Amino acid sequence: MAEHILEVKNLKKYFPIKTGFLQKTQLKAVDGVSFDIDEGETLGLVGESGCGKTTVGRTLIRLYEPTDGEIYYKGELVTEKNMKPLRKEMQIVFQDPYSSLNPRMTVADIVGEPLDIHHLYSSSKEREERIAELLKLVGLNADHARRYAHEFSGGQRQRIGIARALAVNPKFIVCDEPVSALDVSIQAQIINTFEELQQSLGLTYLFIAHDLLVVQHISRRIAVMYLGRIVEIAPSNEIIDNPLHPYTQSLISAIPIPDPDTARQKRRIVLEGDVPSPLKMPSGCSFRTRCRYATERCAKETPQLTQRSDGHMCACFNR
Repeated sequence: MAEHILEVKNLKKYFPIKTGFLQKTQLKAVDGVSFDIDEGETLGLVGESGCGKTTVGRTLIRLYEPTDGEIYYKGELVTEKNMKPLRKEMQIVFQDPYSSLNPRMTVADIVGEPLDIHHLYSSSKEREERIAELLKLVGLNADHARRYAHEFSGGQRQRIGIARALAVNPKFIVCDEPVSALDVSIQAQIINTFEELQQSLGLTYLFIAHDLLVVQHISRRIAVMYLGRIVEIAPSNEIIDNPLHPYTQSLISAIPIPDPDTARQKRRIVLEGDVPSPLKMPSGCSFRTRCRYATERCAKETPQLTQRSDGHMCACFNR
């Protein structure tokens, strides 16, 4: 049985927001998230914009300090004190390849910066060879090392970002919507690159995205987020074929189908109302204001993730 490389228990991240003169309110970006990821697995994390996906990813590797909760990497509690050596184990690929690369640095300096910080070479020749090796690994060539980020296309820039993340030989990578800013044809190439790297290097991914088809393709399991909470976790095909939570059902029904006849027969589940403000969360279940199954109990109690079948968990009283 595969071991958990990462365990997250009741993770919370609140941001203080100024709401008036000398008044602050806590914006609950992530509010009690728990999950685990097996070694060599890809866990997809999906949900609409603003639900807290990126905050989860950044908090895992402590780009944001968690408000509460525990994160275990290979059984070791991740703290501020032991985070520096763990930086070599846990890396991130950012969403926007246009803003995540320093325009004043050459590709060699961008990819080589992690090597400099962690002193992972003994000579300038070894550094140069390692940079060339990393660029080749992601589908670029050694000549690109002397150029600047603005000279590359979006897909090439994302490859540079992946090479930078791989520089320290990590085992776990947070992929924060790495293809959402790219053309569809380029998305497929980058997804294939991620899969090839996972096979050859034994990587583990948390793959954050809002495109369910992309996530289904690359992930073994999918977690669905809504307003800072995970509402459903299941194997990829199971969650697509048999969604239990009303929010997941709505997301699945919105997936476009290339066959017009099948698309006409498919029933679209349209959610009513707007997403509540994270500053004024509804009581009980955060989804109840848009849910067609909501009852009085939903307003009073917050549903917890419970096992419905083998590997399928859902946070809903009525499903």
